Amino acid sequence: MSEKARKLFDALDLNHDGELTRLEVISALRSKGPTLAARGDLPFWGLGDADASSALFDAADKNGDQVLSFEEFEAEVDRRFGW
Repeated sequence: MSEKARKLFDALDLNHDGELTRLEVISALRSKGPTLAARGDLPFWGLGDADASSALFDAADKNGDQVLSFEEFEAEVDRRFGW
């Protein structure tokens, strides 16, 4: 398990239910992204607009159920961010 992926997932899970929705990913990256990047929990180049956040969500949602489990999220961010 990637500790960086877990830390980022937990930061984006705004309602702490163990899953990420598209809205959570977009909202949390917009509001928390710069702070997460400054702390080294997210690459600066990983910050993006709502379209980029939505694209990250779509790439990670392998089963198409419109929520991300930690495993789906971890696989995508580890691949994308080189963790």
